[in-house]
Amino acid sequence: MTDNYLTLVNSGPAGTLAKKLGLPRPAVLRRHKQGAPLVPGPLLVLGTGAGADTLATRLLDWNQDVRRHARPGEKLGAIVVVLDAVADPSDLAAPVLELGQALRQLARGGRIVTVSRPALESTDPAEAAARQGIDGMVRSIGRELRAGATANGILLRGEAPVESASGALRFLLSGKSAFVNGQFITAGESPQSGPQDEERPLAGQTAVVTGAARGIGAEIAAVLSRDGAHVVVVDVPAAGEQLAAVANRVGGTALQLDITAEDAASRILEHVQHRYGSLDLLVHNAGITRDKLLANMDAARWESVMAVNLASQLRVNRSLLASDTFSASGRIVCLASTSGIAGNRGQSNYAASKAGVIGMVRSTGAALEGSGRTINAVAPGFIETEMTARMPFATREVARRFSSLQQGGQPIDVAETIAFLASPAAAGINGEVLRVCGQSLVGA
Repeated sequence: MTDNYLTLVNSGPAGTLAKKLGLPRPAVLRRHKQGAPLVPGPLLVLGTGAGADTLATRLLDWNQDVRRHARPGEKLGAIVVVLDAVADPSDLAAPVLELGQALRQLARGGRIVTVSRPALESTDPAEAAARQGIDGMVRSIGRELRAGATANGILLRGEAPVESASGALRFLLSGKSAFVNGQFITAGESPQSGPQDEERPLAGQTAVVTGAARGIGAEIAAVLSRDGAHVVVVDVPAAGEQLAAVANRVGGTALQLDITAEDAASRILEHVQHRYGSLDLLVHNAGITRDKLLANMDAARWESVMAVNLASQLRVNRSLLASDTFSASGRIVCLASTSGIAGNRGQSNYAASKAGVIGMVRSTGAALEGSGRTINAVAPGFIETEMTARMPFATREVARRFSSLQQGGQPIDVAETIAFLASPAAAGINGEVLRVCGQSLVGA
């Protein structure tokens, strides 16, 4: 669905009037375009330790114009703040205040990315306090930025070297992370190494996307195909015509089935094995809503939502992980929701199912640790889809403007995040839940 207000306030006279009246002025977000630079201008790296030097060198290897100190009057495409060695809250003052001064030079659609370590992994109170302080700082900066800029963080798990941040860093700097703001990605040491094809990172791989006949599912299929994957799109027989159109559009194959059927997993595996030999990626996108206040909830509404959104994923995952058809470096990406994190009025069944997905991902991720396989979840917030288009006008407008980016996300934002988690660059990311919500917990 088109956000007409966003279009209006970015069209000259209307934008000037909105500014005079103090109205919200959401920016057109910087999204990925083939051949576009990673960041729109020079990139500043802050930090005095070896980790900052290492990442500055890595960014130079990516042909970025790297600065270690901001030049007066120069617009910066991104600022990377390396804080992996902080041991006390006093260690934050110098780099954070330097960041504050550099923020004045951040370009439209710019990026702030911090690199640090998880507070929960520290047994030293001062060190844990400093690490947790970074969390609050980044989330606050994300709410202060304007003109489509975002602030996010990367946490290095365990003894992972700074280089382990590379995959997440490239994603967060790029236009692919346009609607990810105020979030943290935890990355461990990657079991995979060597150069990657940045344009087609999924070349030669086979992906299955459920609920792919329209909306977010169809967009996921398109992005995975763009990135080089052979895509199998799955949906119910009633959506067969739409599903076939999606398959034709992405050059893939269509499989009509009810994902809640007992034989759904075996049919998916048989289809993939027959046509492609093995399966590298499964995206659990299929989902439904049957909203009612709990006082008016009946068994049919509760059970149907749980069956599609959660039970089917559990059943399929069990079969997939036990099958030789699933690659030794296979990826599972599940669609959760901010409703499963913050709750939502009239969605106790939906929120329970999506919170259940998060619990499943974290548990399964722990079981997969070190195996070469990964499972992660993406939790969309307010995304412009047919479902949100049916919301009452006032509710929809509040949901759009409540995010720190003052707008809803697009299906492409969810699809880009899933494609990143499916890529070799995310090999060290496992059991994570990444919100794509523009730093808002409103909506499904």
